[in-house]
Amino acid sequence: MTRSPDTPLPPPHERRRLREAGALTRARLAERVGVRPGTVRAWESGRRSPRGRNREAYAKLLAALAGPAGTAGDAEGGAGAGALGPVSARQKEEGTAVVTVRLEKPTRRGAVVPEASAFAQAPPPAAPRREPVPDGHEGTAGLTPAQAFDALYAFCAPALVRQAYLLTGRRDLARESVERAFQRAWDRWPEVARDPDPAGWVRAAAYEWALSPWHRWRRHDRRAEPPPPDADDRALLDALLRLPPPYRRTLLLYDGVGLGLPETAAETEASTRAAAGRLTYARESVAALLPELSDPDELHRRLAELASTGRLRAAEPPEVRGGSERRARFWTRAAVAFTVALIGTTALTLRTAPTRYEPPVPAGETVRGVPPRVAPGPLSEERRELRDRLREELPTGPERLAPQTR
Repeated sequence: MTRSPDTPLPPPHERRRLREAGALTRARLAERVGVRPGTVRAWESGRRSPRGRNREAYAKLLAALAGPAGTAGDAEGGAGAGALGPVSARQKEEGTAVVTVRLEKPTRRGAVVPEASAFAQAPPPAAPRREPVPDGHEGTAGLTPAQAFDALYAFCAPALVRQAYLLTGRRDLARESVERAFQRAWDRWPEVARDPDPAGWVRAAAYEWALSPWHRWRRHDRRAEPPPPDADDRALLDALLRLPPPYRRTLLLYDGVGLGLPETAAETEASTRAAAGRLTYARESVAALLPELSDPDELHRRLAELASTGRLRAAEPPEVRGGSERRARFWTRAAVAFTVALIGTTALTLRTAPTRYEPPVPAGETVRGVPPRVAPGPLSEERRELRDRLREELPTGPERLAPQTR
């Protein structure tokens, strides 16, 4: 019995380009194929390859996007059979963890943030495609580190600012968190550029800074900011801020950004079961305050609306890179100055320190019974005669001390 060949698929970077050309987010494409957004991310990065009915539906969708009329509407028609067909074996395996948290739908519409999974294989939509660089000509083509950083910043920063606002409820802190995260990324750019998910690296750094407990001790963070103008938005933001930070972060990643449960657990450094428990508790807490948000799709839509009402703008990429370089120069100079001061202090200590042991001077003690010191009075006649006789006879007289032999 011969086995039919698999349906051909374009290369991973071409899959990403076709999806962006069709104005489809990763979560939207995953919904139409019938998989999770994390699965689509793995397909586009080349870590995994689709199989079976998912491969056929994915191939039809990409073929529709690659056609002359490759729009989002055409793509939906090409993937309709795969999205509405029977559940695949992979979906059944991934659905077991979802059932424990009572998630009726494994995927959600869209995402607050369309982010790149790997920069080298998924450039932002505005960046032109780069041809492969031949060996020995690495300096003649490709992006410079500054250009690559600016492209990643322009693609991720605006959405990250809105996410940080949902986490903190403070606009200034949201901008600061994103800027600090990208400054750290620029300081460690070789590491970030080689990371399979640069956008995830920056997002994790921004979330960590935004949720740091040390901000409560800063004076300007104690001032209250004006709430959103709409009453429903104020109620939702208040419900989010009442959640503990880990639960708030889990809810935003799953119901806002659109990550799958395993990816959410990995980014929050928790087990899948713990992430599922946090998600369930966060949803129940929000639904207790706002019953109309018990539906995950409605909660996702409201989170997107609340994030858009902040009218937040990120700084320009050169400004962020300049701030990172200035901070690096400051700490470098501070380290050099501290080292010079330490060396000078050590040299001065070696120069002035004693070379031998000097016993410490004991503390004085009070002695009782000593008569007071008085000035000597005049000598009597007898004592004057004794003094004169001693002065005359002691050096040359018979009373001179001399050794005696026996």
